[in-house]
This record gives sequence, C-alpha cells and structure tokens, in this order.
Amino acid sequence: MTLSKPNASPATLTKNRVKVSPSSGLCVTCIDGCPGLCEIGRSALRGRENLYPEPFGEVIAGSEKDYPNDFSYFNIHGTCVGAVGVEADSDKATFPAVDLSSEIGDKNKIKLRFPAFTGAVGSTEIARIHWESMAVGAAISGIMVVAGENICGMDMAAEIKKGRIVRSPEMERRVKTFQKWYDGFGGVIVQANVEDTRLGVPEYVIEKLGVEIFELKWGQGAKDIGGEVKIPDLKKALELKKRGYIVLPDPTDPVIQKAFKNGDFKEFERHSRLGMVDEDGFYQMVEHLRKTGAKYVTLKTGAYRPADLARAVKFASEAKIDLLTVDGAGGGTGMSPWRMMNEWGIPTVQIECLLYNYLKRLDEQGKFIPDCAIAGGISLEDHIFKAFALGAPYIKAACMGRSIMTAAMVGNTQANMLKKKLEKDIEKDGTVMHYFDEESKQKSSIVKKGDWIDVEDLFVTAPKLKEKYGQDFKLIPPGALGIYTYIDRLTQGLQQLMAGERKFALKYIDRNDICALTREAAEMSDIKYVMDADQEEVDKILG
Repeated sequence: MTLSKPNASPATLTKNRVKVSPSSGLCVTCIDGCPGLCEIGRSALRGRENLYPEPFGEVIAGSEKDYPNDFSYFNIHGTCVGAVGVEADSDKATFPAVDLSSEIGDKNKIKLRFPAFTGAVGSTEIARIHWESMAVGAAISGIMVVAGENICGMDMAAEIKKGRIVRSPEMERRVKTFQKWYDGFGGVIVQANVEDTRLGVPEYVIEKLGVEIFELKWGQGAKDIGGEVKIPDLKKALELKKRGYIVLPDPTDPVIQKAFKNGDFKEFERHSRLGMVDEDGFYQMVEHLRKTGAKYVTLKTGAYRPADLARAVKFASEAKIDLLTVDGAGGGTGMSPWRMMNEWGIPTVQIECLLYNYLKRLDEQGKFIPDCAIAGGISLEDHIFKAFALGAPYIKAACMGRSIMTAAMVGNTQANMLKKKLEKDIEKDGTVMHYFDEESKQKSSIVKKGDWIDVEDLFVTAPKLKEKYGQDFKLIPPGALGIYTYIDRLTQGLQQLMAGERKFALKYIDRNDICALTREAAEMSDIKYVMDADQEEVDKILG
C-alpha cells in the first residue's frame, strides 16, 4: 500500500490515462502517442513550471498524502458524570457556558475570543487580494491574523533607501486594516525572513506602524525552503532581482527577456534565501526586537527533523518568547513545490507528540515554558479539541491557514455570485437562493420579486453583526463575514464537544480527554488505547 499519489494530481492539473503503478505513479502501460497528461508528460514540455500547484495566485494547496496516525486515529471521550469549571448542575452546565477564550504571552497577554489565528498571509497574489477579508474577519472574530514574509520586499511602491525600507504602502494597508477594526481581542502579527530582516522590516513595522507582535520565522509545514511566488511581469522581476531576491530564470539575461516577450513562458519565480539558525543570533534578535519596541516576540517553525524542534523548544524557553507555533506537514500553502509538500517533514500529529515530550522534559526541569500553538491541516472543531488535548497543557491556540482563507474566499465568491445573479436567483416564491450548484441550492431570506438583496442576506450571523456595528456593518467585506460565520460555527461545535467531556474551559482539557483507536497510535502518542482507558477506575467501580 502506498501513502502517496505521485505523478498526477488536481494540484498540478495532471492525470493518468489508465490504472497506475502505485509506487511510481506511472500508467501501467505508458503508450507511445499519449500527449502527456501526467506530471512527467507535462514536465517534458514545461519543465520546472510543473513543480508548483496551479493556477498560481488562485489556489491554496494542501498535501494529498495519506499520513498514518493523523487526528482521526484518536477519539474524544465523553462522560455523564460531573462538570469541570462550572457547577455540576444541569441548568448551569450547558454547552453555551463553555469558555473558549484564551490568552497568549508571558508578561503581557494577548486575549483571544476563540483559540485560533490565521496562517501567514504573505506576498502571494491570493494573499494580497484577500488580506482585507482576513484582517477584518480576524478582528471582528477576536483572533489573530499573520502578515507573512516578503510583503515589503514585494511592494513595488515601497520606498527603499540604502537597502532599508522607509515606507511600504502595502504593509501600511495590511496593518491599518486590522487596527481599524481591533476591539481588544486578537492582534496582527508581522513575520520576517532573511530578506525582510536585511531590509529592516522589523524596525519599520514596530517603530513606524505600531506593530506590537513580531514573529521570527524558521519555516513552515508546507516546505523546507524559503518563500516563493510567481511574477508575470518582466519589469517587476527585474526590480525584485535588484532588491536581492533569487529570480528564475534570470530576468537580466537578454535571451530570457526575448523568450518572455515572445510568450515562450509567462512567469518568473521569486525565491527567498534559506535561513540559518544560530542560538546566540536568535537570542540577540529577540533582544533587539524587544528593545526596538516589540511588546510580544513569537517564533514560527516548520516540520523539520526532531533535533530542530528541540532547538526551537530550547531557544524559545531560554529567550522567554511569547508564543511558539509549530507547523506540521500536510497543511497548506499559497505556493510550494508540490512533491516537497507531500514528501518532506514530520506530519502534524507526530510533531505535536514530539513537541509535548520536549516541553514536558523542560517543564520537569523547572524551565520556562512558552505558550504554544499547533498548525498543519487543522480545519474543524474536533481537530482543535484533539490538538489541545494531545499537547495539554501547553497548547493555547490552533493556527488555521487554509481553512480560514477558504471561508474568506467563499464569502467573497458567494457575494459576487449574488450580485451577478440577482434576478435569476430570486425564484417565483420570492426566496433568495444560496448558490452552490444546480442540485444543492439552499433557500435563504424571503423577499418580494424585484426587491434589492443585500450581500449580508447570505450570512446567518448578519443580524448579530448589524446590531453590534450599526452603519459600519456595510464596511465589512463579505469574506470577513464568511470568516466570522465560520468561527461562529467552530465556536458552537467546540463548545458541544467540550461540554460532552464536561470540560467548561480550555485550560481544563487534558490528555486523558482523548483515546487512541489503534495500538500504534497509542504507542506513538502515549495516549491510552481505547480498550485500556479508565482501567483503574473501572476496577474500582466493578470491584
């Protein structure tokens, strides 16, 4: 049995002609005369272009590898006895009473209404387009949003003097969009990589834009190289090379310029450099950020080998950072080499088990334990519960990249479809239809034929938000409404799961709240196998 699906994927717009050989992904009979439907066939013509998910700028991609021992290998316990965090009274221990607020930070605390934040929304085109929805959605939901790497460096309107950023209108837009809607919960995190640090982005956003939360980035779960995007513009490619980025093919080469102008290829690739982690350098950078004015310093690391995770845990402890986010393989990306995304790194559940073990070792030594978040394919309330339980008591939030952006994109798409189909989608009986496909339309508000339908009629949470924001409600992007409504669903779903286990606040979730469904998962995680769970208590009850 193979866990991978090589050589053909919706992500690369490739497919096989007939049944495949599992290990290679090649068709069992590769026939002379096939036009080349698979990745190998496409690569014979377009080469390196086929390394990445397509169409670039319009997709966010997640691994399709079938990792063993994922969150589905664990189930959540339930109980009919007692209540933790609230009086064991049926009138008081109701699921809406579950407290999902969380706090992150050492000396200062970032308050979250819901224990989640977005993945890094960086310099890809899809991130730029949907930033307003992401930022506003995060602010009104009371969660954090992350402005990812290379935003200033990719800003063609940026003012750069002597190799340092003086002003970036795009970064200003990113930060101010969140700040405008901030009401005391959540926050905007700005991230930096090698090029950002050289450009002076940390100093610029902290000193000039009032950013309080700054994140050092070692990597992510999607890839183990630097950030990358595609550039469909020669002038921009030349400018980015001038700014110090790796740009392929070389836009200064006359042969390449001619080929681009002739339409032989349509996009350049911009790549960031590999970061080089150094312990003393890390401590110095953390101290520098604090002296510069950062109120919170955080670290994001990827699905690297166990020794690198141990480094992250130790360095975060020694520097007393405010949040350590660990991203497992299998999550999402705006752009990553597709095979790399599927075949490198430690998957989310496995890396969280390692993280728990490393944190516990430091905890037993009396060391400082930073608040932690886990990322990598987390999308629904059961994932969040299991992520908290698996790493309890150290996990304070879930980093949710693709899922939150998906909510934003759907919100914007549905709003655009409603505007375009206004008359068509009003049926004779006067109902507004939510358009999914021809077979699964869902009825919404009752209206009179010819009445104007507002975009907010799509969103079930609209009345609640209208009451809160009044006239400003009209300024909330549809994508932000999508995020808020999605978080609202997650809120109730998580409250229900926690109430079923009689845990009425996040801090009460522990590793005993889940069970492993296989012996292998139990051995990997040190979570009790389902048939062994509660054995001591069972013996006491039965005698």
